[in-house]
Amino acid sequence: MGLTGGCQCGAIRYEVEGDPLTHALCHCIDCRRSAGAPMVAWTMFPTEAIRITGAPTTYASSTHGRRMFCSTCGTGLFYTNDQNLPGITDIQSATFDDPDAVPAQAHVQTADRIGWMENAHELPSFERYPPQD
Repeated sequence: MGLTGGCQCGAIRYEVEGDPLTHALCHCIDCRRSAGAPMVAWTMFPTEAIRITGAPTTYASSTHGRRMFCSTCGTGLFYTNDQNLPGITDIQSATFDDPDAVPAQAHVQTADRIGWMENAHELPSFERYPPQD
């Protein structure tokens, strides 16, 4: 499998070859605060399978965790943790050019999940914005 992706402004692009190790939706507090979103989707690959063009900025988000993002547009892109996940890089799945290419497989860190996210799939759904009355 070959995937490409990048940040919103295009300053950082990446290519990844091979099959992902997993694709999980993370609900941990660190992911939520880093993204400003109720959860973040991550697809895990061996680090050597990823080729990056551009220079992401690295933020030490915990003792061993490193989050990489575009310093121009702020798009979060990668996560590494050499202590817990040596040789592995997580890619924020929503940054793939084709985010449907790898289906999500699991929810993780649900102990930190925001309560209303558990049933969010049951809310009304609109293709764009809801009708204005």
